[in-house]
Amino acid sequence: MPTVDRRRFLIGSAGVAALAALAACGRNSGSTDDASGAGGTPRRGGTLRVGVLGKPDATQQDPHQNLSNDSDFLIMSLVYDALTVPTKDENVAPRLAKSWDQSPDGRTWTFTIADGATFHDGSPVTADDVVWSLQRIATDKKIAFKVPVPADQVKVVDAHRFSLTSPQPNSQIPLLVRLVTFVMKKDSAPSAWQGSGPFKMDTYTAGRARLVRNEAWHGGAPYVDAIEVVPFTSAEAMSNAVQGGSIDLASAVGAVAGRAAEANGKLAVIRRANDSVMPIIMRTASGPFADPKVREAMRLIADRPQMVQSVLSGYGTVGNDVLGTGDQFLDTSLPQRTRNLDRAKQLLADAKFDTGRTYDFFTIDEATGQVDSAKLFAKQAAEAGVKLEVKVQDSTAFYDTTWCKADLYNMTWGTNDSVVFFADKVLKKDAKNNETGWDEPAFEQAYTDLLAAQDDAAQRAASTKMQRAEYDNSGYLVWGVTDGVDVAAKSVHGLPTAPGFGRMQLEKVWLAS
Repeated sequence: MPTVDRRRFLIGSAGVAALAALAACGRNSGSTDDASGAGGTPRRGGTLRVGVLGKPDATQQDPHQNLSNDSDFLIMSLVYDALTVPTKDENVAPRLAKSWDQSPDGRTWTFTIADGATFHDGSPVTADDVVWSLQRIATDKKIAFKVPVPADQVKVVDAHRFSLTSPQPNSQIPLLVRLVTFVMKKDSAPSAWQGSGPFKMDTYTAGRARLVRNEAWHGGAPYVDAIEVVPFTSAEAMSNAVQGGSIDLASAVGAVAGRAAEANGKLAVIRRANDSVMPIIMRTASGPFADPKVREAMRLIADRPQMVQSVLSGYGTVGNDVLGTGDQFLDTSLPQRTRNLDRAKQLLADAKFDTGRTYDFFTIDEATGQVDSAKLFAKQAAEAGVKLEVKVQDSTAFYDTTWCKADLYNMTWGTNDSVVFFADKVLKKDAKNNETGWDEPAFEQAYTDLLAAQDDAAQRAASTKMQRAEYDNSGYLVWGVTDGVDVAAKSVHGLPTAPGFGRMQLEKVWLAS
């Protein structure tokens, strides 16, 4: 049977959480970089003050709900353990689950809990706790997509093992349960903060938290005594705070702050490639963008280098209409799309696209540059005769009325490391959050083939077919891929360098005296 020790699942540069592979003793060592560049021996002690984006009206204390605030995600990532995580070198690495095995028929995965894992009240983490947590997620219609099998197919094997059984062979279960599967103590309330993560909740007020070191963490006690999580409503305010010394780390603060920090030379700038993506999304099932010719025209309208330079200040790379650019199976042979207004205009004419009307283009101020990217693309579209009116919505309106429903909008995903992740979450026809209403038989068959594949060659072949179908006719215009940009005081060492929510794993950070 395949195990975590000899199998990898779409390994690439990391996405949503950064831990290095398990050491021989079974403890996690963080995938880190030295922010100051000076090296040195890690030391214990001190309080790390972390600035993170977070809006008061979106604050969430339940680790199983959708977390739109980075500040909430950071708190959950430190207080709770997920079953698996990506690292800088592996797309699936152990966390609370130390190992896993696949059954001969490919349908059932059995996971074993990490040795010594305990909740913050000292009680051991058992399979009952994990199964209760996963079933709690899987039975909530709003968040059930986070668990890749039905609730009744998550079962206790024994005190230290649990299983997930899929209706069909699925080689990707360990990847699909990563990070979002935060485990709570059975029957506990979110307000009790009973996790098994590297930090314990000390105080919490309206999204601001002080966390203290968990000496008993199964991955090894963190270096800092405490972490203070300070939410900011804007990247500019966070940048000012780290420049002024009121915080030690500005997490995912963005390109503008990165340029400012580079200019003053007193702070360290950490760049993480393939960090996130904010695609333009066109509905394929109905409406004005249902015609593939129109979608191709829109992709040819985009001046991608200009968008990367203007919106991301050069902190990123040009995209090519495929989600998951950190994937080891990324098909780099796909021709790079470039701007071609003449061809775009001809395609629009062939499709009888109405250039006499104005089309709503919805966006949300969720990630640095998201609104700016929408406004810049609208200007570019006007050069091809396509009139777009950018409408900025608040988070409630966007997620209630626009996401997965509107004809044209943009979105932010804080990970961009795995083709299969996006296939499962937003691309396949029965995905809970099929963002475009896409239904492409060739893509569906390739995805099924990938799940059943038992070796890298077969997985690569299936992934390549999936990417070709997405590139040819999906509803995504992936104009660029964002570098993650963190700014830190030079006294901060051991910061994670993995992309996406890799920045959330701070247990190996230490402070110079």
